[in-house]
Amino acid sequence: MMFNQSLVRVRAGTRTDRGGNTVKDWSPGAVNRLTVDRLNIQPTIQQENVSEERNATVTGWHVQSEEGTDPDIRFDDRLEWDGLTLEVDGEVARWPELFADEVHHIEFEMKRTVG
Repeated sequence: MMFNQSLVRVRAGTRTDRGGNTVKDWSPGAVNRLTVDRLNIQPTIQQENVSEERNATVTGWHVQSEEGTDPDIRFDDRLEWDGLTLEVDGEVARWPELFADEVHHIEFEMKRTVG
Protein backbone atom coordinates (compact mmCIF):
# COMPACT_ATOMS: atom_id res chain seq x y z
CA MET A 1 0.00 0.00 0.00
CA MET A 2 1.25 3.50 -0.81
CA PHE A 3 1.24 6.15 1.90
CA ASN A 4 1.95 9.23 -0.19
CA GLN A 5 -1.14 11.32 0.60
CA SER A 6 -1.77 14.02 3.17
CA LEU A 7 -4.63 16.04 4.63
CA VAL A 8 -5.05 18.93 7.05
CA ARG A 9 -6.57 18.17 10.44
CA VAL A 10 -8.67 21.06 11.75
CA ARG A 11 -9.49 20.96 15.47
CA ALA A 12 -11.96 23.39 17.02
CA GLY A 13 -10.88 25.81 19.71
CA THR A 14 -13.21 26.68 22.56
CA ARG A 15 -15.07 29.75 23.72
CA THR A 16 -17.54 30.60 26.46
CA ASP A 17 -21.11 31.18 25.33
CA ARG A 18 -23.59 33.63 26.91
CA GLY A 19 -24.71 30.94 29.37
CA GLY A 20 -21.16 30.44 30.65
CA ASN A 21 -20.76 27.09 28.90
CA THR A 22 -17.59 26.06 27.07
CA VAL A 23 -18.46 25.35 23.42
CA LYS A 24 -16.51 24.55 20.26
CA ASP A 25 -15.27 27.50 18.24
CA TRP A 26 -14.73 26.78 14.53
CA SER A 27 -13.81 30.39 13.65
CA PRO A 28 -10.58 30.67 11.61
CA GLY A 29 -8.61 32.28 14.45
CA ALA A 30 -9.63 29.67 17.02
CA VAL A 31 -8.93 26.39 15.20
CA ASN A 32 -5.72 24.37 15.37
CA ARG A 33 -4.49 23.15 11.96
CA LEU A 34 -2.01 20.30 11.44
CA THR A 35 -0.82 18.76 8.17
CA VAL A 36 -0.85 14.96 8.46
CA ASP A 37 1.08 12.98 5.86
CA ARG A 38 2.07 9.35 5.25
CA LEU A 39 -1.57 8.40 4.59
CA ASN A 40 -3.44 6.18 2.14
CA ILE A 41 -6.91 7.56 1.27
CA GLN A 42 -9.38 5.45 -0.73
CA PRO A 43 -13.06 6.03 -1.68
CA THR A 44 -15.55 3.84 0.19
CA ILE A 45 -19.09 5.21 -0.18
CA GLN A 46 -21.11 6.04 -3.29
CA GLN A 47 -24.47 7.74 -2.97
CA GLU A 48 -25.88 7.37 -6.49
CA ASN A 49 -26.43 4.54 -8.92
CA VAL A 50 -24.04 4.47 -11.85
CA SER A 51 -25.43 4.41 -15.37
CA GLU A 52 -24.34 5.66 -18.78
CA GLU A 53 -26.08 8.98 -18.06
CA ARG A 54 -24.96 9.41 -14.46
CA ASN A 55 -21.69 9.09 -12.53
CA ALA A 56 -21.50 7.96 -8.91
CA THR A 57 -20.84 10.61 -6.27
CA VAL A 58 -18.26 9.57 -3.72
CA THR A 59 -19.16 10.80 -0.24
CA GLY A 60 -16.84 8.74 1.99
CA TRP A 61 -13.22 7.69 2.19
CA HIS A 62 -11.20 5.17 4.20
CA VAL A 63 -7.96 6.54 5.64
CA GLN A 64 -5.05 4.44 6.87
CA SER A 65 -1.75 5.75 8.22
CA GLU A 66 1.60 4.19 7.45
CA GLU A 67 2.98 1.52 9.76
CA GLY A 68 4.68 3.07 12.79
CA THR A 69 2.61 6.28 12.74
CA ASP A 70 0.00 7.58 15.19
CA PRO A 71 -1.34 10.86 13.75
CA ASP A 72 -3.15 13.24 16.12
CA ILE A 73 -6.67 12.78 14.73
CA ARG A 74 -9.80 12.45 16.88
CA PHE A 75 -13.45 11.62 16.21
CA ASP A 76 -14.49 15.29 16.53
CA ASP A 77 -11.97 16.77 14.08
CA ARG A 78 -12.66 18.20 10.65
CA LEU A 79 -10.38 17.39 7.75
CA GLU A 80 -9.43 19.26 4.60
CA TRP A 81 -8.48 17.12 1.62
CA ASP A 82 -8.72 17.42 -2.15
CA GLY A 83 -10.49 20.78 -1.89
CA LEU A 84 -13.18 19.35 0.41
CA THR A 85 -14.08 19.87 4.05
CA LEU A 86 -14.74 16.49 5.66
CA GLU A 87 -15.37 15.06 9.11
CA VAL A 88 -14.31 11.88 10.85
CA ASP A 89 -17.15 9.36 10.64
CA GLY A 90 -17.12 7.31 13.85
CA GLU A 91 -14.09 6.57 15.98
CA VAL A 92 -10.43 6.55 15.03
CA ALA A 93 -9.10 2.97 15.35
CA ARG A 94 -5.61 2.79 16.80
CA TRP A 95 -4.20 -0.64 15.92
CA PRO A 96 -1.70 -1.95 18.49
CA GLU A 97 1.77 -3.13 17.67
CA LEU A 98 2.19 -6.83 18.44
CA PHE A 99 4.10 -7.52 21.65
CA ALA A 100 4.65 -3.79 22.36
CA ASP A 101 2.69 -1.01 24.03
CA GLU A 102 2.70 1.16 20.88
CA VAL A 103 0.37 2.06 18.02
CA HIS A 104 1.09 0.22 14.77
CA HIS A 105 -1.14 2.51 12.62
CA ILE A 106 -4.54 4.21 12.64
CA GLU A 107 -7.60 3.81 10.44
CA PHE A 108 -10.81 5.81 10.16
CA GLU A 109 -13.59 6.79 7.81
CA MET A 110 -14.21 10.34 6.70
CA LYS A 111 -17.26 11.81 4.97
CA ARG A 112 -18.38 15.08 3.47
CA THR A 113 -19.74 17.59 5.94
CA VAL A 114 -23.36 18.55 5.64
CA GLY A 115 -24.15 22.22 5.29
